[in-house]
Amino acid sequence: MAGMKEQQFTEEKPLLPEQRGVDSDMQDKGEEASGGAPCPASPAPPKQPPPPSRPTHRWHAIARHWLRQTRRRTSGVLPESCDQLMPAGDWKEHDVETPYGMLHVIIRGAPKGNKPAILTYHDVGLNHKLCFNTFFSNEDMQEITKHFVVCHIDAPGQQTGAAQLPQGYQYPTMDQLAGMLPTVVQHFGFKSIIGIGVGAGAYILAKFALIFPDLVEGLVLLNIDPNGKGWIDWAATKLSGLTSTLPDTVLPHLFSQEELMNNTELVQSYRQQINNTVNQFNLQLFWNMYNSRRDLEMNRSGTVLNAKTLKCPVMLVVGDNAPAEEGVVECNSKLDPTNTTFLKMADSGGLPQLTQPGKLTEAFKYFLQGMGYMPSASMTRLARSRTASLTSAGSVDGNRSRACTHSDSTEGVGTVTQTMEVSC
Repeated sequence: MAGMKEQQFTEEKPLLPEQRGVDSDMQDKGEEASGGAPCPASPAPPKQPPPPSRPTHRWHAIARHWLRQTRRRTSGVLPESCDQLMPAGDWKEHDVETPYGMLHVIIRGAPKGNKPAILTYHDVGLNHKLCFNTFFSNEDMQEITKHFVVCHIDAPGQQTGAAQLPQGYQYPTMDQLAGMLPTVVQHFGFKSIIGIGVGAGAYILAKFALIFPDLVEGLVLLNIDPNGKGWIDWAATKLSGLTSTLPDTVLPHLFSQEELMNNTELVQSYRQQINNTVNQFNLQLFWNMYNSRRDLEMNRSGTVLNAKTLKCPVMLVVGDNAPAEEGVVECNSKLDPTNTTFLKMADSGGLPQLTQPGKLTEAFKYFLQGMGYMPSASMTRLARSRTASLTSAGSVDGNRSRACTHSDSTEGVGTVTQTMEVSC
């Protein structure tokens, strides 16, 4: 096509363990990691003998030292808070070594046949507890999760009680954070994943799906911004960091202007929790790396030569008047309209999974059933006659109503813009 520049997708796939020639020492270490660290309420397991020494990269040695500090610091802390911060269930904590350092992973359940795992990734300023606890504690969400293994990812150094990363530690880039995930998928024996990401976590999961499309069956992306920051935005962020505390710098990324102006109870609570439960030094490194991200190199097929885009079904979610609204709209323009749903949620603020968990759970049920994983018999609160695909036109179920528009395409499938106004 004349006048058009060919888009090059330059990321190199991180080598999987079998490609890197994992020796028996690495396998032993993986088995040790799979045992995981227990929830604080559980008795401490007996100490395991250290694995045989082997040459490592300097940062891997630093990461292991930091991990030992974290384990000592978090063992036995707040035994009563575990049930409050995590939905009921047999959750197990693991530390998985990846090509770019250690990842803190929390698992519930075991792989069920060929079903994918539900894998989550949180936003900047949060961790899996702060980001997803309200959503996964929802009664209807637990009806879903009993059919799937659930895997929560904490970005390096962001989990509750994490020790401060060493001075001079080079935080993984966004590409490298995405490159950690294939190791997690293989470590736990997942065939594939359905990802749920928020903000920075949505960006990381989208990057992962672009590089490893065979490992991703579906994505639910909340507040995704596919664009890197320009110089003006970068300078504004730097200036804000000089005049405000870190939590107050991060909060406008998470919450709508209306929520911040009203100083709602939710905003006050999260300001305190971000300050008290997330290590501020570690958070600053993650925040800096997210603000240094590059554009996601994807375009809708036919718009540029050799365009790459997400191949799996995608549900894009954003709250009305949320800070990420513009970015989500642009991301929608870069995706295949035949397998993409754009869901704009009314009265949900900047973090729909916190303010409207019931609505989001309902939408997620439709999404899963459209992929063929949720039988109609289990859809107890939804209309069962019109759930062939979430990307088809909306339906009315009792007191629920939706304002939906969709483009014409084969078999009535198209991009759906939904504003959910559900009264439950």
